[in-house]
Amino acid sequence: MIFHKTCIVLFTVAAAIVLVSCAVRSPVLQADVAPVAHGSKQPDLKAVYSDLAVAGGKVFTLNPKTSTVRVYAFRGGRAAKMGHNHVLSAPQFTGLLYLAPSGASGSRFDLEFRLDELEFDKPEHRSPLGNAFPAVLPPEAIKGAHDHMLGEDNLQADRFPFVRIHSLQISGEAPKFAAKVEIEVHGQKREMWIPLTVEGLPDRLSVTGAFVLRQSDFGAQPYTVLGGLLAMQDEVVIEFHLIGS
Repeated sequence: MIFHKTCIVLFTVAAAIVLVSCAVRSPVLQADVAPVAHGSKQPDLKAVYSDLAVAGGKVFTLNPKTSTVRVYAFRGGRAAKMGHNHVLSAPQFTGLLYLAPSGASGSRFDLEFRLDELEFDKPEHRSPLGNAFPAVLPPEAIKGAHDHMLGEDNLQADRFPFVRIHSLQISGEAPKFAAKVEIEVHGQKREMWIPLTVEGLPDRLSVTGAFVLRQSDFGAQPYTVLGGLLAMQDEVVIEFHLIGS
């Protein structure tokens, strides 16, 4: 009888892992933040920055081949050790930074990438991170995370394919800056401050930074099943190292 009950418990936990598939709920904005109109026309970033350069200063184009953008999502719940942490990366993006003659206060930057181009859990991205991120995950765990995050119940990548980060205000002095940014995800916008380390100016550009998004701050609850037996943590870490010239 004890063996039979143990089998039932193990089967229930295994089923929960399949249901969770190590997915992360997409951030949703609080009700007091207006959504972006679906299908609204976005400005041509290259044209915008070309116009800025006419007034003086310098425009840097960020290079995806030499840059990195990483998103880290963490397992949670009472049976967290049976789940997986995940690493997402953006191999392609459009990024521009304008360095104004007046300095940080007159400068700006924009970064945008497509959700449907994100790469999930590449071994070379996971292996340097230690035991909590084993280099190779089961294919079903990777597919589950991909399908949950980008599917109809979450980020709806087919309807809202872009993530956009637009600077509203920059303060500080090289190499340390603070940037107030507007982040657009899933057709919603929210503002926050993030720290930046900027080096190489004025000839080249290297920008390093990281910040945390709490899903509940965006009106979303972290993914959970079986009363919290398996879940994803509320906090998602985003790190970037952007190179431009």
